[in-house]
Amino acid sequence: MALPALFSRLRLPVIAAPLFIISNPALVIAQCKAGIVGSMPALNARPASQVDEWLAEITEALAAHDRAHPESPAAPFAINQIVHKSNDRLDHDMQVCARYKVPLVITSLGARADVNDAVHAWGGLVMHDIINDTFARKAVDKGADGLIAVATGAGGHAGVKSPFALTQEIREWFDGPLALSGSIATGGAVLAAQAMGADLAYIGSAFIATEEARAVAEYKQAVVDCTSDDIVYSNLFTGVHGNYLAPSIRRAGLDPANLPESDPSKMDFGGGEGSKKAWKDIWGCGQGIGAVKAIVPAAERVAQLQREYQDARRRLGLSA
Repeated sequence: MALPALFSRLRLPVIAAPLFIISNPALVIAQCKAGIVGSMPALNARPASQVDEWLAEITEALAAHDRAHPESPAAPFAINQIVHKSNDRLDHDMQVCARYKVPLVITSLGARADVNDAVHAWGGLVMHDIINDTFARKAVDKGADGLIAVATGAGGHAGVKSPFALTQEIREWFDGPLALSGSIATGGAVLAAQAMGADLAYIGSAFIATEEARAVAEYKQAVVDCTSDDIVYSNLFTGVHGNYLAPSIRRAGLDPANLPESDPSKMDFGGGEGSKKAWKDIWGCGQGIGAVKAIVPAAERVAQLQREYQDARRRLGLSA
């Protein structure tokens, strides 16, 4: 199945993952101008009224770019919606997205037919992130247009499945848009994701260490300095297992090697207020960060990925 026309403007088959707290309009706009899908969680806009302001900023900036650069129009943008019952802003944020006809909505933590129907009503597409084949089937049954396979090693709420196993199982029955997430931080890894059967790579952690990202300087530098050895998998901080940077756990006075288990029923996505909260104090991050060597503008990070992608194609004897 060919990718929907929505993705025809991509100059690299990549969706930039929505980074809780970190993604903002400046980062989204830079990603889209560079030719990949830029995204952010609706919950990053606080107070809720800021969602309208941010969507106006994004849509106006990208429209201005397209007028000035008709030869290289911007890629589409996406908004992430947490559809879990703990998100008491979902109805409000969806209404704002409807006003701006957001082209792509990424849903997380529960598949909901009513949310999918609402997006389809304004002409948008929905991609739902999943960690196993069972959840993938439920998402498609409830009307998701595409899937984001969150494999082991991904930043934030990652699964434990090998990307090889997860992609293969999904492709046995699903031929729609499929993005793969999990330790992807190089252009070669983007090509590998396609070789496994994904249409798109889903990259998050590499964009933490960018100038536009709304992360503290110490967080950005930790992404540059750390490797996969510094990633800790725990459900302590939100009630759902996720990958985090060990230095931030130590800064919070905890031992990364001896973290207690949390009660999954106490999920908390409140934005990091208070002590020892993800993602403000405990920094989410994936295992691919060993490839991140400097804090650079987002456009430069995308350009590096493009060069590496073409180099990987040439190594395999593929046309550029």
